[in-house]
Amino acid sequence: MGFLINEMPSMKWYHGKRAVITGGSSGIGKAVAEWLVSWGADVCILARNVPRLEETLKALQQKKRFSHQKIIAFSCDVTSAQEVQKTAEKTIETFGGIDLLINSAGNTHPGYFIQLPHAIFQDLMEVNFMGTVHCIRAFLPYFLKQKQGHIANISSILGFMGIFGYTAYSASKFALLGFSQSLRQELLPYHIQISVCFPPDTDTPMLQKENQYKPEETQLLAGKIRPMSARVVALQLLKGIQRGKFVIVPGFLSKLSYFLYHHFSFLLWGILDGELKKYYSRKEKSVYQ
Repeated sequence: MGFLINEMPSMKWYHGKRAVITGGSSGIGKAVAEWLVSWGADVCILARNVPRLEETLKALQQKKRFSHQKIIAFSCDVTSAQEVQKTAEKTIETFGGIDLLINSAGNTHPGYFIQLPHAIFQDLMEVNFMGTVHCIRAFLPYFLKQKQGHIANISSILGFMGIFGYTAYSASKFALLGFSQSLRQELLPYHIQISVCFPPDTDTPMLQKENQYKPEETQLLAGKIRPMSARVVALQLLKGIQRGKFVIVPGFLSKLSYFLYHHFSFLLWGILDGELKKYYSRKEKSVYQ
C-alpha cells in the first residue's frame, strides 16, 4: 500500500480531463481507464472485441466519481484509418475536445523468425505501429486546434532492446520509439506533449496468449521475472504523463534494463547471451539445424 501511495498521481490534475484510450477493454488500457474514471476524468475506450468492450464500459460506469462524468465506448479496429477517423469524429462530438490520447491497442506473437509467417509481421506492424499512427492522425487536428494535450504511446521493454523470439513484435515496438521521438519535436511549438512507455511483461490476456507461442529460449530469458500487474503499470504511466516525461519505464527491473542497455549494453548482452550458450550446450540441435 505504501508503494501505491508514493506512486499515486494527483487526482486533481486528471479531474475533468477528456481521455481516449485504444485497447481500452483489457490489459493496460483497461487499467488506465479505471484509474482515470475513479479520478473524475471523462473517458472513451476503443476496442475490437464488442462483448468485452460492453462489459468494460458497464464496469467503468459503475466506478464514476461524479454523476456528470462522460464514459463512452466505441468498437473500432485501429488498423482501419477510415474507421478510426469516424470514431474520432463521434468522440469529439460527445467530448467537445480531447486532452489525453493513450495508444494501448496492441498484439504479439513470439516465435522463431524462420518459422514466423510473413502475415504475422504484417499484422503486428498494422496493429502496433500503424494503429497508433492512424489514431494520432485522426485526433491530432483537435489537439492542434486547442494547442495543448498529451499523447502517450505504449511500446514495450522490447521496444528498446530485442531478445530471442521477438523479431516481429520487437520491430513493431521499436518503430513506435522512432515515430514518437520525431513527432515530439514536431509538436513542441503547439504545447502538445508526447510520451512513450516501455512496460515489462504485464499480467494481461495478451501475455497469456503470448505464452502459448514462446520458444523455450524466450521462456529462459524472460520467464523468470514475475509479470507486473496492469494496474501498477497504468499508475506509473499516468504518473509519468502528469510529470511530462517523454520516456516512461514502469518497474525497477525495467528501469535497470533500460539503464544497462543505454550505458553498459555489453554487460546486459553478456548476461543474456551467456544464458543462451549454457542452454545450447545442453542441447544437440537448435531450430536452425
